[in-house]
Amino acid sequence: MVAVVAATRWWRMLLVLSAAGMGASGAPQPPNILLLLMDDMGWGDLGVYGEPSRETPNLDRMAAEGTLFPNFYSANPLCSPSRAALLTGRLPIRNGFYTTNAHARNAYTPQEIVGGIPDSEQLLPELLKEAGYVTKIVGKWHLGHRPQFHPLKHGFDEWFGSPNCHFGPYDNKARPNIPVYRDWEMVGRYYEEFPINLKTGEANLTQIYLQEALDFIKRQARRRPFFLYWAVDATHAPVYASKPFLGTSRRGRYGDAVREMDDSIGKMLQLLQDLRIADSTFVFFTSDNGAALISAPEQGGSNGPFLCGKQTTFEGGMREPALAWWPGHIAAGQVSHQLGSITDLFTTSLALAGLTPPSDRAIDGLNLLPALLQGRLMDRCARAQDRRRWGACAERTWGPACGMGSILEVSKEGEAMRGGQSQEMGARLGGGAGLGEGPHPCLHPCPPQLCFLPGFQCLMAACSFPLLSPWLAGPTLTFCPFPTPRAATILLK
Repeated sequence: MVAVVAATRWWRMLLVLSAAGMGASGAPQPPNILLLLMDDMGWGDLGVYGEPSRETPNLDRMAAEGTLFPNFYSANPLCSPSRAALLTGRLPIRNGFYTTNAHARNAYTPQEIVGGIPDSEQLLPELLKEAGYVTKIVGKWHLGHRPQFHPLKHGFDEWFGSPNCHFGPYDNKARPNIPVYRDWEMVGRYYEEFPINLKTGEANLTQIYLQEALDFIKRQARRRPFFLYWAVDATHAPVYASKPFLGTSRRGRYGDAVREMDDSIGKMLQLLQDLRIADSTFVFFTSDNGAALISAPEQGGSNGPFLCGKQTTFEGGMREPALAWWPGHIAAGQVSHQLGSITDLFTTSLALAGLTPPSDRAIDGLNLLPALLQGRLMDRCARAQDRRRWGACAERTWGPACGMGSILEVSKEGEAMRGGQSQEMGARLGGGAGLGEGPHPCLHPCPPQLCFLPGFQCLMAACSFPLLSPWLAGPTLTFCPFPTPRAATILLK
């Protein structure tokens, strides 16, 4: 069953009273929230997930002191849609970030972008401010560069970073270099005031972003709660690292960037401990999508054992590294086999703040606190979308992603465009995202009008048109009603 599993109000208040501590006035105070979103970092890039180069000692320690999620998914295999899903708790087709054409929302430079996050969407920082949170974003916004899409118009109190990725340099005539902002003020541009040496890979941006985070945490430590969204992009091609980290890894420039990222996160966690607010700060680490294999090995990461990567709805493009850390509340050294989604960070953060998700719209995110604090496993169906294609359907608590990159193509209105897999993606289910062989129990045979390959199976138990109506109507209806075996997933111990 797909449902937003939210704790009741009394349960959330009990959590806040017992876990978050008391404010200066003696009133109960919800925990700080620190979301660490990496850019194009793959499932296999962390030592705790099996990467042998030992580039992530701090993240590995974070996993040892917290909870590891081996079955955690993005909502889209590209930057903008996944970030919109995180901040709205809604699938891309609901929040408007469902396209990747060059002149739309996921374009890479301001000159190409014509849209951004709609005013009708309620973003996580907007809602957290209702509970008294001070909010800041550090790094890449990527939800629109025009004034109406500015992060300070959508709930953030502070911003240091850029509306886009660090592509360039450009000619500054027809196409200026991408700007960097402090709040509303442009303080420079990439490759100018903020240099990036494409030849050597040297840039000091991660250190600047780290200092922004440290200063904010210090400033808010006694005036908490705070929400800090640290969304840096050093691991997105062209990857970069500061001089002390260049040449220090076994994986070239990408490994250097990972090492600096890990070191920065270690410094943030240490500061929380030094300030004695670690037990009142919930920290979650993940990535926006899988590693960009087209840039590998020098400019891209590892998706571990999974097929393909960024820009595909195969496992490598959708399954993400994920760690949760909250000393004194989340038991150390746990591995949760809960099926998670980047949309869950929205609903979970609201639950931490004692808030309920908006009731006037469909919310796809699940509250992960029962899994984190009680070890519960909850049924859900995770869905992914790439451009206009739906796929990578992971069913119920322990289910693997059984969908292929283009199991079924549909229009935004939900009408069928094409059924079955494309020939270049293989002709059988077991050759793609699913870990098992042969038919999968969450699939039914395709109706004749949708089956282009003999024996292929569709996600629908019953194919009625328009195909997306149940998903668009809300998360309580699903196309995959059958349980899947626990043995089908990857188990980490």
